[in-house]
Amino acid sequence: MTAIYLDYNATTPVAPAVLDAMLPYLREEFGNPSSAYALGRRARDAVETARAQVAALIGARADEIVFTGGGTEASNLAIRGAVRRRAGNEPIVTSTLEHPATEEPCRLLERRGHPVRRIAAQPDGRIDADAAIAAIRAGAGLVTLIHAQNEIGVLQPVAAIAAAARAQGVPMHVDAAQSLGKIAVDVDALGVDLLSIAGHKLYAPKGVGALYVRRGVQLQPLLRGAGQEAGRRPGTENVAAIVGLGEACRLAAARLRDGSAAALRRLADDLLARLRREVPGLVLVGHPTERLPNTLNVLFPGVSGRAVLAACPDVHASTGSACHADREEASAVLRALGLPEHEALGAVRLSLGVPTTAQDIATAAATLGAAWRAVAGSEARPQRHFA
Repeated sequence: MTAIYLDYNATTPVAPAVLDAMLPYLREEFGNPSSAYALGRRARDAVETARAQVAALIGARADEIVFTGGGTEASNLAIRGAVRRRAGNEPIVTSTLEHPATEEPCRLLERRGHPVRRIAAQPDGRIDADAAIAAIRAGAGLVTLIHAQNEIGVLQPVAAIAAAARAQGVPMHVDAAQSLGKIAVDVDALGVDLLSIAGHKLYAPKGVGALYVRRGVQLQPLLRGAGQEAGRRPGTENVAAIVGLGEACRLAAARLRDGSAAALRRLADDLLARLRREVPGLVLVGHPTERLPNTLNVLFPGVSGRAVLAACPDVHASTGSACHADREEASAVLRALGLPEHEALGAVRLSLGVPTTAQDIATAAATLGAAWRAVAGSEARPQRHFA
């Protein structure tokens, strides 16, 4: 059996067109973008073309895009850079559902005496917008939230919270690493001031990302060096990777226009329906509709999700965030939803991508069902339904 990859939320393959766009800048077009001669100018032009492509995907202006070494760096620059620029010690408002790229900078600031208010998750995987708005109105210096939760795929009520933050003059950062390219993301429609992008989540290479910084928002740079990226992120630009990110954003915009996201949702719905027939008692975690089109986090009853995946090594998926894949304990995100430990240990995250086919879905569902029965030692048989 050929391996079926269903962990696109962890990382994506580099798209062929992205690699093709990058190759000249790994070979003959190796110039430093800061150099004044033709080789350097061509590199600079390539970076600026990519900047415009990233901006176009999110409805921004090109000069509002800062290239970084990935989504984690982008979120650190947004959170730590924004806090450093503001006087006073006003709380950071965030949630209990954040990716480590947001949670760890918040913890760092917290250890240094900066207050952090974490809005609790509801059982459906969304935070209470009213609670977040109340926290902002009580006084805040920054709001930072994930847009689509990476483990469960649930979309957060960002626009409503951002409107309240703007009314109070509080900057708002959103981690859009998982949502970008899967659904439409527009910075003005969301009303956010800062937005993190991770290249390897949308078919660009690892080690490149970007931060959207709305005009007028001031950040303290984390690094010191030369004046690249308008002084906000010094260091010679990784031209090839930046070109790849730009091309990946161009391709993502085309997919959003041609309906590919809707096709992905149909495949995910089919996978869920097949799994429910194979595994009686299977539970979908999180809101049934306010979610990414490609992501299913499901609870296999009575077993460890890790054991299910170990029993079918040709299905590549995860038991939670890829950042914690080496730990056999219930995901902190699932515990934040109020799930008991023994139920949460049955979680498997299945995330689809552009290369996923209908045959992949049929095979994966049957394989996962057989693995669950083997692990559970169950005599149960899949429930077959025929039209």
